[in-house]
Amino acid sequence: MPNIKIFSGSSHQDLSQKVADRLGLELGKVVTKKFSNQETCVEIGESVRGEDVYIVQSGCGEINDNLMELLIMINACKIASASRVTAVIPCFPYARQDKKDKGFFDIPVDNLYAEPAVLKWIKENIPEWKNCTIVSPDAGGAKRVTSIADRLNVDFALIHKERKKANEVDRMVLVGDVKDRVAILVDDMADTCGTVCHAVDKLISAGAVKVYAILTHGIFSGPAISRINNACFEAVVVTNTIPQEEKMKHCPKIQVIDISMILAEAIRRTHNGESVSYLFSHVPL
Repeated sequence: MPNIKIFSGSSHQDLSQKVADRLGLELGKVVTKKFSNQETCVEIGESVRGEDVYIVQSGCGEINDNLMELLIMINACKIASASRVTAVIPCFPYARQDKKDKGFFDIPVDNLYAEPAVLKWIKENIPEWKNCTIVSPDAGGAKRVTSIADRLNVDFALIHKERKKANEVDRMVLVGDVKDRVAILVDDMADTCGTVCHAVDKLISAGAVKVYAILTHGIFSGPAISRINNACFEAVVVTNTIPQEEKMKHCPKIQVIDISMILAEAIRRTHNGESVSYLFSHVPL
């Protein structure tokens, strides 16, 4: 594709490389380093004048440093006369603090969804998927699970949880039927995994024969890995918006859905001025 360049921040270079490979492009040359006072320094190593630039940087790892690095990269490309700069952010930082309206954007924003890739994974990897119940571990995810359940033509359930404080669940109540069925927990992210591990116990005690968890962003901080290893999951499935290689070495239950083709197709469609909404219901081949 002419007049397009893709650069990778330092947060998730493996995913950036997969996106570039999918588009048949080389990643742009960029050097990121820190001055002795820990300020981030970015040097773009090639001309971007008149180019349509895409910068892939995920909100993971050292989140504050990576966010600042992204902003400096955007600024460097603008100063170097790029015609357009687009940030591709697989895991959006600071999105979990209930900022419902995201009203601070005054530029176009496309929110991509993992749902088509999740549906594809369920059909290809869970033989009993036609006899499953899609479960939300909290009331807030009800819309998400009903959408997936409708598209699979299966039942859904939700777990009502009462919190005493953040990251600590007081009690859970299952609303729906999972007896003698495969239960598939679906959520947008898993951090310390206390909620999903409480949920799997609730589902097993309610008669579920197997429990899978499918989580868009696998943060897995603190005791998350030991909790998953000790829980009765068949598998815990996450996308690769966040690097998972190290976590998978310590937890064989973790499996990864590659979403690089979705990001690559979104870049291709944006560059060519095509609709991105096709990706809301289809996985690119």
